[in-house]
Amino acid sequence: MKKTVTLTFSDGSPPIELPIEQGTYGTPVIDIRPLGAKGYFTHDPGFTATSSCTSAITYIDGEQGLLYYRGYPIEELAYKADHMEVCYLLLHGELPTAAQKQAFVDSISHHSMLHDQMENVFRGFRRSAHPMAVMIGVTGAMSAFYHEGMDIFDARHREIVAHRLIAKIPTVAAWAYKFNEGQPFIYPRNRLSYAENFMHMMFSTPCEDYEPNPVLARALDRIFILHADHEQNASTSTVRLAGSSGANPYACIAAGMASLWGPLHGGANEAVLKMLDEMGDVSRIPEFIKRAKDKSDSFRLMGFGHRVYKNMDPRARIIRQTCYEVLDALDLRDDPQFRMAMELERIALEDEYFISRKLYPNVDFYSGIIFRAMGIPSSMFTVMFALARTAGWVAQWNEMLADPAHKIGRPRQLYTGPARREFVPIGERTA
Repeated sequence: MKKTVTLTFSDGSPPIELPIEQGTYGTPVIDIRPLGAKGYFTHDPGFTATSSCTSAITYIDGEQGLLYYRGYPIEELAYKADHMEVCYLLLHGELPTAAQKQAFVDSISHHSMLHDQMENVFRGFRRSAHPMAVMIGVTGAMSAFYHEGMDIFDARHREIVAHRLIAKIPTVAAWAYKFNEGQPFIYPRNRLSYAENFMHMMFSTPCEDYEPNPVLARALDRIFILHADHEQNASTSTVRLAGSSGANPYACIAAGMASLWGPLHGGANEAVLKMLDEMGDVSRIPEFIKRAKDKSDSFRLMGFGHRVYKNMDPRARIIRQTCYEVLDALDLRDDPQFRMAMELERIALEDEYFISRKLYPNVDFYSGIIFRAMGIPSSMFTVMFALARTAGWVAQWNEMLADPAHKIGRPRQLYTGPARREFVPIGERTA
């Protein structure tokens, strides 16, 4: 028998019975839709206590420090799969067979080039434009190239859209960097892996080829896996809300990128590097630790703690090991800035102040260190996040449109403005 909860009123109004739903994992959810029929709705700023959809893609348990993609623990996927397998899993719900994976990789490779006229879109920006501004603009502009004849309610059409986006966003990202640097655009090479191809487009020039270091390529592939999806965060919710109206999918993904660009979301790893720059030397770390503990000081250590995870972020454990692998491969263990980062990590894992508040180093703390070691500038950090998250965005968009119960998003509000008042002609108004 399905469980219910009964809402009663102190003024004697008739009670309202609300069903309780239980997912595969997680907290039971009270279905509040019957409230609307009775003239009520709930107030939940930030939607922190609201389930906005049903989804079978990603599960997070912040208390236990768990992250599953389609039921698979992130630890297994990060060490045993590659990004292409994970993309397929997010889109289709199952890991691919060898034949399915090859067909998927071939399709992604086939779609990796940008339309020749899109070069003109890049050239419309200032050279000094932030790469994320270019990413958002160019991705949105794809809607002008892939619009006619698209039926977003046709599963095959949505699959083509998904493949195009996963394939083309690395090219857009690399070209945003090249444009910013004043270097020629480098075209993709289909023989390379997903991560290797991106590195090739980022670092090759017409006068010198770039041979991707296999350790760095695997590290980058692992970062893409770790960031591929993360449930209903701000950017994913933005993609779903924009897509709920039937909007062009490229515009929806651009909207997600715009949300991701916020410093409270995708800009955190860039903030970690800025903090390390501010510290300047390992000898000053005690000073900044003291400031972080001082409630009257506005300074906050970046890259520690997480809104969802109250245990250590499971992605952080993986990327921490990856960070050491990258630093060893590049012989950077003794770099002053990296020594600062490692000392901060040591203190956070040993100091009772951080332990008691569950302020563990998070995935943003390590990813920025890896990117800088690889030669990726801090202005590109959020771009890298957007590149990885594209797979999750398109999977969530596809799932929403495939759901026969989906409807346009329309949050309500608690109005606190003036009551009705009469219009006064401008000549009769007083200050």
